[in-house]
Amino acid sequence: MTLAPNLSVDLNADMGESFGPWRMGDDTSLLDIVTSANIACGFHAGDADVMMNTMRLAVKKNVGIGAHPGYADLQGFGRHRMQVPHATLQNQVRYQVGAAQAMARAAGGQVRHLKLHGALANMAAEDFELATALYEAALSVAPDIAIMVLAATEQQAATQALGCRYICEIFADRAYNDDATLVDRSIPGAVIHDAALAGKRITDMVLRRAIVTASGREIPTRIDTICLHGDTPEAVDIARAVRGELQAAGITVARFPV
Repeated sequence: MTLAPNLSVDLNADMGESFGPWRMGDDTSLLDIVTSANIACGFHAGDADVMMNTMRLAVKKNVGIGAHPGYADLQGFGRHRMQVPHATLQNQVRYQVGAAQAMARAAGGQVRHLKLHGALANMAAEDFELATALYEAALSVAPDIAIMVLAATEQQAATQALGCRYICEIFADRAYNDDATLVDRSIPGAVIHDAALAGKRITDMVLRRAIVTASGREIPTRIDTICLHGDTPEAVDIARAVRGELQAAGITVARFPV
């Protein structure tokens, strides 16, 4: 394996997705491995207690906090594509970012980044106007926030047009289409459950500085952070495998700089 001692990437996970007595994922274990956390803001998952507990633990473990807004879709976990006016979506993003900021401050931390969730993220990856509207809304509340974008999609194009700070993200546990969007979850192989495979494929992408799609196509891109989904049953194993493979290749795993 070619070593890359000068490369550094952030490792992030979606979390804070439990609700009341209902538990999803092993956030405590993930926070021992990842360097950034995308914390649900109560619309697609999470609640006030879950947000506070997750943020307190992230602060304790020196993990960067991100707001993770999604559609108002608790039953569908934010994965239902919805047709909502842009102005309404903008206010929903402002609402969720504001809640995240309040909870983070009370927990002794701060919101460093924003990352869209689920169907909202996938639609923004395809739709420049939607992505622009959502990011403008977030920046109206938190002008210095970093926007975590699906690399090489309309999300990245929107942040470049806005001139704001952005963090390019690729996924450890998802397969890619040839346009750099994610393969629909309904298609077999869209979600990667094999931790060893996830670790090797993502390290290969970082070393190549490119997304490798399901068809084998390479899409050159900047790679700042790697994501895995906290609701995937194998999430902790995937996180460990990814971090281990990256470090074995000489790649530093650390929070992206403020």
